[in-house]
Amino acid sequence: MQVRTGFAKSGDLDIYYEDMGDQNDPAVLLIMGLGAQLLMWRKDFCERLINQGLRVIRFDNRDVGLSTKLHGLRTDAPLVPRMLRSLFGMKSPAAYTLEDMADDAAALLDHLEIEHAHVVGASMGGMIAQVFAARHKPRIQSLAIIFSSNNQTLLPPPGPRQLVAILQRPRGNTREAIIENAIRVTKIIGSPGFPASEERLRADAIADYDRSYYPAGIGRQFSAILGSGSLLHYDREITVPTVVLHGKADKLMRPPGGRAIAKAIESARLVLFDGMGHELPEPLWDDIIGELKTVFAPNI
Repeated sequence: MQVRTGFAKSGDLDIYYEDMGDQNDPAVLLIMGLGAQLLMWRKDFCERLINQGLRVIRFDNRDVGLSTKLHGLRTDAPLVPRMLRSLFGMKSPAAYTLEDMADDAAALLDHLEIEHAHVVGASMGGMIAQVFAARHKPRIQSLAIIFSSNNQTLLPPPGPRQLVAILQRPRGNTREAIIENAIRVTKIIGSPGFPASEERLRADAIADYDRSYYPAGIGRQFSAILGSGSLLHYDREITVPTVVLHGKADKLMRPPGGRAIAKAIESARLVLFDGMGHELPEPLWDDIIGELKTVFAPNI
């Protein structure tokens, strides 16, 4: 598999990317979620997309992985009031917003000289993708949103156990303690219908830690979500073919979030998977890719 790597400039930031497959094939831009490196779009998953005749681009959002870290940027506003404001779709102070992150994705396409692409976003990446689809309409051919939300007023909040799991610090600052914490979190937010092996979870946690461990970025990215408020007005501007995929067992980003997106985007299709939590379980990859192909179909 051909893999081209590099950095794209987005203002003063460097956005690290991997560009895979034939450059003449239709492009698919994969946007990952809160604190997640591009590794979360697993290479085997990307290869299956490439085998469908697609050019696949995955990248690290700002403040994670090998992309620029915005050291020292912070907001002093208390977290709980900001979360309450978010429950009502209101914005809060933030070092940067989802709009800024959507513009990073557009800058990456500029760097790669890709005029337009199919865009797939997961979790926070799904929020970025919604903003991208509205702000950069000429660049997008179709849209897929996976286990995400539009943060509109009074959607059910994350399950307390799941939210605490992703925000709580590891019990210790050693490599092993951090890896063990990552395994624990993945089990809590993962798919009860498709439990991953301990060996797989550990291998993923080690790869993630050894590539880049930067917890400060998670806080700023979470603030970006809180700082952007409801995305409902963006959804109402989206006109490209759209599919919304969500796990029925997702307690971190509950299914009403996916339903809200599908309801707000004209002609969007909603697909719910039994047993799937806040991850892309390998046994469902063929089903997920099948749904992606269906929404890509008019333009591949």
